[in-house]
Parts: sequence; C-alpha cells; structure tokens
Amino acid sequence: MQRIGLLVFGLLGCGFRPGGAQEAAGTTLWRVAATTVPTPAALAVGPAAAFWNPAQRVDSARVILAVEAIQTPSAVDASGIIATVRVPAGKIGELGIIYGRVGLSDITQTMDSPDPTGAVVPVYTFGLGGTWSRRIGATNVGATLAFHQTRLDTEISDRMTLDVGASHAFSGDKFRIAAATHFFSSLDTNDPSQDIYAGVEARVWHGMISGERAALRGRYGIAFAHGFTADQQVGLGVELAQSFMFDFLLAYEGGYGNGSTWRPVAGIRLAIGKYHLTLARDAGVNDVGSAYRVGIDARFK
Repeated sequence: MQRIGLLVFGLLGCGFRPGGAQEAAGTTLWRVAATTVPTPAALAVGPAAAFWNPAQRVDSARVILAVEAIQTPSAVDASGIIATVRVPAGKIGELGIIYGRVGLSDITQTMDSPDPTGAVVPVYTFGLGGTWSRRIGATNVGATLAFHQTRLDTEISDRMTLDVGASHAFSGDKFRIAAATHFFSSLDTNDPSQDIYAGVEARVWHGMISGERAALRGRYGIAFAHGFTADQQVGLGVELAQSFMFDFLLAYEGGYGNGSTWRPVAGIRLAIGKYHLTLARDAGVNDVGSAYRVGIDARFK
C-alpha cells in the first residue's frame, strides 16, 4: 500500500500539464531513493552526488568512475542505481555522463477482481545526461542537462531538465553554503516534479585525534518549491584525516502533512587508496523498514 501511496502522491501533483502525472510520480520515486542520503542534498559530495547537486569539486584524477545501488524495504520495494564517469577538461573544468534509474517491482496487474492476472505492471523512471562542474575561486559551480523517461504501466512521459548548482566555502572550510535545482523543467515554483535544494554547513570543532586531523560539522538543509510543505534536514558530520567520514541526519518530509515525522539517516564514507566506499541506511518510520545505499567510486591518476 505504501508503494501505491507514492504513485497517488505523484498523480495528485500533476496539475494540467501533459505528462505531469508521470513526471511527478517519477520525481517521487527519486525522493524515495534520496532517503538514504545522510546529508542535505545541496551539500552532498562525491562523483555520484552530482545527481543531487552538479556543483561538485573538481578532482585531479584522469578518470573518475562511480556507481551506487539503492534498495528500499519490502513494503516499498523500490530499487535504484546511479552511475557516472567524469574526466577533466582543462580550463573548462570537469565533464561527465551520469545515469540514474529507480523503479518499483512486483506490482501485479488486476482486472475486474482483486485476483492478479499474472502480468507485471512496469513502474520506473530513469535519467541520462551530461554534467559539468568547475571551481572558480572558493566557489564550485555546475550544471546537468538530462533526458528523463517515466513509465506508469502503459503511460510513458519524456522530458528534458536543466539543473544548476553552486557551493561556496568561506574561510577555507569553516563555513559552506550550497544550492541547486533538481529536475528543473519549468518556471513554476509549485511543481511536484521538481525541487530546489539549499543547505549550510559550519565547522563547529576541529583538532587532532590520535595524531590525525579531525573535524565536526553541523548542517541544515531544505527542499522546497515543489507544491507541498518544505522538507527539512538537520545533521552532523565527523571527518578523520579525510579517510573516514561519518554523517548523521534527521529528515522531516513535508509531503506527508500531519503524518510527517523526523526520520534518522546515517552513513559512512571510507577512502582506501584510489577507492572510496559509501554505506548508508535510513532507520525507516512507522514500521516500514530501512532503505540502504552502497556505493563505490575509483579515481585513476
């Protein structure tokens, strides 16, 4: 029932634009996948994080490859993948290709009775695009142009989106602000098929632990302009020698109205040579169960 509820939520926000129902439902599926992101989306970092904010740090590596797999609990039964390849482009910055897909499984077709016919109802959305980022002084800027397709049974909707983002650091890494559009395809600020992300991050402590540099950061983020109450996130991040990072987040999802509650999410990032591993999990709410994300990226010099 939770999965059907997700689709109904997308349909309610379709407005009067052709294909609006599919576009809104597709973005809702991505919001489900985003429950495993343990930082405000605007502040997410890493090659695959360009899916949430294209303004990623430019790396000196010759090639960067990344892939992330997402699995939600059986009550939702959505799974997804994000993959990207990025390469330096001289003074232009960094260019890449990014792909993401998320869908629901095991939805069976019924006709005049509740008994399933044996046919499976396809419900999925995917996006494929080109992404660019560049560092200008203390600011990272970026943009992603992508093609999206969403399918709900026999209904298919295609659209193009152009997202832009920026991330600016003050006094080294003491304070950072970031913002990005997500799946932006219209100037309507009341469109459930797109979001605007914003976030702030402050270093509240730094020092040495066992001879290694460590830092504690506080974070706040918001997602809005999507036709329902803004989502909010409050969290902390711990870094140790830039090789181990632990992130914790409390997320409030405004789309559930009076049924909204604060949902905890946690994740770790490990740097092992040229590889970076990501493990994240949300605790779930209302006995629905937890969603998981596992990722790996590699930097080839």
